Amino acid sequence: MAATLPAAGTAAAAEQPQRLTVDLAASEGPVMRGANGALYGLSDDGVPGDAVLAPLKITSISQKPEGGAQHPNGDALSVSPSFFRNGGGEINIMMQDIYAHWPYEDLGIDDYLSKVDDIVKKVSAAPNSDRFVYIPFNEPDWIWYGLGTEDRAQYEANRDRFLEDWKTVYRRIRAIDPDARIAGPNEASYHTRLLTDFLAFAKRENVLPHVMTWHELYSGSLRDFQGHYDDYRSLERAAGVAPLKVSITEYANRRDLSVPGQLVQWVSMFERNKVYANQAYWDAAGNLDGNVVRSNIPNGGWWFFRWYAGLSGDTVKVTPPQANTVDTLQGLASYDTTRRQAQILLGGSSGDSDVVVRNVPPSVFGSTVTATVAEAAWSGYEGRHAAPRVLARTKVKVADDGSVTVPLRGMRQMSAYRMVLTPGGSGTPATASVPWSASYEAEEAAVTDGRVYTQGTVENANGYAASGTKDVGSLDRPGSKVAFSVTVPKDGTYDLAILYGNQSGAPATQKLTVDGGAPVTVTYPSTENWTYRGKQDLTVRLSAGTHVLTLAKGDAEVTLDRIDLTARTGDPSASYEATLADISGKPTYDYSSSAGTGTGALVLRPGDRAVFDVYAPREGYYTVVPRASAAVRLTLHGATVQAPPGAPLRLYLAAGNNRVAVTSQHASVRSLDVSGTGSASGTLGYEATTAALTGGARLVDSVYASAGSAVGWLGNSPSSTAEFTVTAPRAGRYLLTIHYAHNDRRDNGHAYNTDIMSRTADVRVGAGTPQKVTFKNTWSWDDYWTLSVPVDLRKGANNITFGNASAWAPNIDRIELGRVIG
Repeated sequence: MAATLPAAGTAAAAEQPQRLTVDLAASEGPVMRGANGALYGLSDDGVPGDAVLAPLKITSISQKPEGGAQHPNGDALSVSPSFFRNGGGEINIMMQDIYAHWPYEDLGIDDYLSKVDDIVKKVSAAPNSDRFVYIPFNEPDWIWYGLGTEDRAQYEANRDRFLEDWKTVYRRIRAIDPDARIAGPNEASYHTRLLTDFLAFAKRENVLPHVMTWHELYSGSLRDFQGHYDDYRSLERAAGVAPLKVSITEYANRRDLSVPGQLVQWVSMFERNKVYANQAYWDAAGNLDGNVVRSNIPNGGWWFFRWYAGLSGDTVKVTPPQANTVDTLQGLASYDTTRRQAQILLGGSSGDSDVVVRNVPPSVFGSTVTATVAEAAWSGYEGRHAAPRVLARTKVKVADDGSVTVPLRGMRQMSAYRMVLTPGGSGTPATASVPWSASYEAEEAAVTDGRVYTQGTVENANGYAASGTKDVGSLDRPGSKVAFSVTVPKDGTYDLAILYGNQSGAPATQKLTVDGGAPVTVTYPSTENWTYRGKQDLTVRLSAGTHVLTLAKGDAEVTLDRIDLTARTGDPSASYEATLADISGKPTYDYSSSAGTGTGALVLRPGDRAVFDVYAPREGYYTVVPRASAAVRLTLHGATVQAPPGAPLRLYLAAGNNRVAVTSQHASVRSLDVSGTGSASGTLGYEATTAALTGGARLVDSVYASAGSAVGWLGNSPSSTAEFTVTAPRAGRYLLTIHYAHNDRRDNGHAYNTDIMSRTADVRVGAGTPQKVTFKNTWSWDDYWTLSVPVDLRKGANNITFGNASAWAPNIDRIELGRVIG
């Protein structure tokens, strides 16, 4: 089988395919999913949202102590309800983040001990206190102690001070919380010298950490980590210390975060060594370090971590073409004998590859397997990514030596790929529908009054990710433009995706022309900065042949990275395979037929449940079809509907990820098929001007609001409210979609983090109990985002009231409502 991948704009060199080998007989132990953590991955309860947190099965996060002054949000106790209710594992508390300055102000150990007392008392009194881990020092190799010095005498003096302080703080924590787990020493990079001394001292003084931590924050970490890990384990053995749990509490650089092809390289090396790891916090809190768009929308990085969360059984040995080498093809794989599945995640290199799976047991898979290949592409830090496209489904005969070889052609370096092997059974899987697509780099286009910049590279690892490592900026003059020469195979409508950056302080525009024709305005929402990449999607009509697509300066500057053209073949659609869904209970897996998605069927009985993660590009109604042998029940946003087999349902989805649960008395479920663009037919809409305002709340002019004004000055007093009267045609569960904006910030002067704030509003229907809703910062006061909240309405008039008695709420442009079961 050859999975032919979309064109990447340039032809791959004609070389022999690389080979990545998977050995199903060489177990590495149970899948741990330890490498999916994030430093300041959560900013507030609700940011990111439950629907993007729960699917990832996150094992650890790192946050600041409650009330810490280092950042304005991300307090461990405040975010813990959200983390734990969504299946999160444990929370590392970065105790020195109690301080305001970076690097931390050194006010002496006595000052710090008073802060330690307060932190530990709060945590030990909290629910789930056993699920917190204390990290008393952060990067002591350069902060406070200077342990990285090359002067031997100075090192020994600094070391002795650090070790005494470690012992003092360790004992202080355990005196307050005898069951406390403590992690350290948490250096900024790996140092054999300190760890040798630290282990000897900590063992002698009975202050060994429960978790060994350090950081891997350099491009070279992809080369060096394995040596660091092996060296550390040898130091343990030499010191007579039993193996400690290892956690890499910060990993990766800006050029890696959000990029599936980079992330797979990091995750594969951590997972095979069974260590925990948290991505580094280089920008803003609350987006899982660059893997969630807004509050609820996946990007390519999120889908990679969703795949990682979906691994089950044991991981097995993967041999890449080049081990421990930066920016090369790497992978990890799992093998589950109960589910009769093998899954391989790979990426990090462009060109052609062969995936060779050895020791494929006939007792599990039979004589043929179905191989299903999908791609998670890079869509930017703030670019939404639909469900990964299936590139190939085919049946492959198991060779006489028990191996299966699956060719992958035209791989893209920034993408990650998932290959799923399941028993072949009878029948033929449906051919994957892969539309024509091509990508064009801005730096290779004709640039007028602009400049090509180099962004994140191996040498500049903390530069932001950019396609091809370059983009075009300084498009700030009246004549600035970028002209792309594109060639399409036939007449038709094409989806045009533009990777861009906009730090102008408001939505910015460019003028799009095709072959010098009438200009069309393209509007770009704000991004964190010029290089924190977003993605804007639109459509163009093109005839077969070559055209020039020109993006010229509009009302403000925009940075351009790349454009993608994809032939539109109908409304967007996706089939979500049941045998790859999250499960509870004891469903069984039936691979007797590989028809349809090719991955068999999940057999549900009473007590069983399958949960699908369903993507929607925007709020609205979609057609959802359960491919099942008998009736099933679907639960979405708290609403439940009975579905005959194969019957289309009209369901209202939120923008981004939607968790759809399926149960049945007895049904074989192959897939959940979803199509549509988000119809607004049948929805209710109310502008800010229709709200009854009280207290200080008032309308404020906004040219970017849908009707020219929004509700502002809302909250900060019990009397300041906005009440909408909505008329529901039927009673039931609705999704309330709120169009809002705010740019609340609290700049602590941090060297590299963007300290944005969230706002909250209490939303009440009628005389019911208010629910507190958290609204993430939208980067400017003129960018209106959406957030959807389930509410129950009675038939007829309902009053929906927004307010916040103690703090400011966001500005509200308009609200929409759609009944979940349409």
